[in-house]
Amino acid sequence: MAEAQTSPTHAAHTPPHPRDPLGWCLALTGLFALLTGWRLGIPSKPYFDEVHYLPAARELLALFETGAGDYRNREHPLFAKELIALGMGLFGDTPLGWRVMPWLCGVLAYFAALRAMWHAGHDRYATLAFALLLATGFHLFIHARIAMLDVMMASALALAAWQFAAAIAQPEQGRWRLALTGVAIGCALGAKWNAIPLAMVPGITFFIARALARRRRLLLSRRGAPVPGITLVEAFVWLGIVPLLVYAATFLPGYWLATYLRPSPLAQQGLIGLHQEIFALQSQLNVPHRYMSQWHQWVLNTRGIWYLYEPADGAQRGVLLVGNPLTMMLGLPALAWCLLAGIRQRSGVRMAAALGYGVSLGLWVIAPKPVQFYYHYFVPSFFLLAALALACSDLRRLPKGEWLAGGVLAGALAVFAYFFPVIAALPLAGPDAYLDWMWLTGWM
Repeated sequence: MAEAQTSPTHAAHTPPHPRDPLGWCLALTGLFALLTGWRLGIPSKPYFDEVHYLPAARELLALFETGAGDYRNREHPLFAKELIALGMGLFGDTPLGWRVMPWLCGVLAYFAALRAMWHAGHDRYATLAFALLLATGFHLFIHARIAMLDVMMASALALAAWQFAAAIAQPEQGRWRLALTGVAIGCALGAKWNAIPLAMVPGITFFIARALARRRRLLLSRRGAPVPGITLVEAFVWLGIVPLLVYAATFLPGYWLATYLRPSPLAQQGLIGLHQEIFALQSQLNVPHRYMSQWHQWVLNTRGIWYLYEPADGAQRGVLLVGNPLTMMLGLPALAWCLLAGIRQRSGVRMAAALGYGVSLGLWVIAPKPVQFYYHYFVPSFFLLAALALACSDLRRLPKGEWLAGGVLAGALAVFAYFFPVIAALPLAGPDAYLDWMWLTGWM
């Protein structure tokens, strides 16, 4: 029996199992919810792209209230607008009603992203660092407070990442987590087509992992990564068929949307015909816009968008969409480090951060859509900040690295506090107050 006992020497060299920071994730999510929900109704009038999505949501709401509604904003799928309409149905056609569902989705995106980070790497420090970096990165904070489609897409993608990472980490729960992954992917696609590249990643990852295992029965083997117990055929159902079914189901209300006596364009054209129209509308957006930009400007954080800058609710107010200047720049070498470390150390979470950034940004490098905007960097910024959190976790293991990593996190918080008035629509001193935050001419 003595041989079965663990020796003191063995115990001393056994790496400690990190504790799941679930409690911290919940507490920090609560703080993020309070901060983003504070003064959610200001400005009290629609601003930026709310002027496009609120009328579309009103027509969906009219469909359920009166049985008739117009099919507006055809260039995007319906799901995100259905969520906005749900908020308006619950809280009225008011600023709170417009923004409550985007706010809830922003909070969900925050929590789901933290859980995805934990399950992917089991790195407690990186998870909590990511919590601070994501909250202070500007993108998620701003989009959790405006009735646009992007935050619904991002929340569904974050939920899919959480469930897929958890399925890999906890194979005994793999089946239902893969099913939830498929549902979340379908919702992301139903919110906005920008989700397409990342929507394919879980299925491709599963296929590559099984193919590399070189099993004799590739399609029916239940052994091996990434989720033992699940065959490739079953994974195709959860990650391929279910997303398409969920996506198609989000269009069901569209069959009854009609303009007076004309039938719905969805009923007229069918689902495939409507998608041809959506693609044509997306591709034909050629009118130059003041805030149009290109992907390399997003990477360098040199082109922002003023979502709001005008008198509103008794004061001059502004909402400037740029990334946190500190973390957007530090995140770039962090991405390179994660790619290198991911290859050398075979670290899945580091590879996922680097490749996820490349896939989500790569869409806009090759996309046929000629007019693009900085808010398309919203999803890539998740991966960039995840890479920075992982790099900070690695950095703290170096001499004096704890101070350097802590300095990055403290600096991110300080910059966020400095820019808070123009990301939270606080009252400003006057029409020229914006100059205090114009570090680059491309932000004007």
